[in-house]
Amino acid sequence: MAALATTYQEQGKWREAKKLRLQVMEKRKIDLGTEHPETLDSMAALATTYRGRGRWDESEELELQVIDISKRVLGPKHPDTLTSMANLAEAYSSQYRWDEAEKLELQVRDISKRVLGPEHPDTLVSMSNLAVTWKSRSKLHDISAALNLMEECLALRIKVLGSEHPDTISTSRAVENWKHELEQNISSRGGSLTPPTQIEPSQDLQDI
Repeated sequence: MAALATTYQEQGKWREAKKLRLQVMEKRKIDLGTEHPETLDSMAALATTYRGRGRWDESEELELQVIDISKRVLGPKHPDTLTSMANLAEAYSSQYRWDEAEKLELQVRDISKRVLGPEHPDTLVSMSNLAVTWKSRSKLHDISAALNLMEECLALRIKVLGSEHPDTISTSRAVENWKHELEQNISSRGGSLTPPTQIEPSQDLQDI
């Protein structure tokens, strides 16, 4: 059922996806319990469906529940907990709630560095997402900090993943685009830049 719900969502069949995801979540709550990792996965998946339809309140409510349970059951430093925090940060970014997104992304980046290591792919994703949030606010000091962080991310991705990896290539393009915007557009636009690079999804969520 979960796989079929994913297929429906990929096809844009949101109503069918939501119906199945609700069924999966409720069944897992009964069979496995509210705090089981698979139940949390189903809650997070339903939250992404709500988010895809712009149902922000319902999405946020579920994501906050997942974070709270994950922290209690798995611990605040567990990769799944960090993934749930990153998902909520992404939802905040989609609503232009930059300060709330930044707060979560700083936590995810800092914990990831300590627990996973500064060169872990998930840590690099958290760096990239934080850089995008800083740039999205279109304030000069944020843009400068964003570019510096993205350049750091690029250097680490070249070292860890290689220069031909898709993540490295996309980061390199972002760095070049941001540099060009700083050079060409800031003065003429009064500090307002073109729309930001899309927040990267957590690698754990790609399989939900």
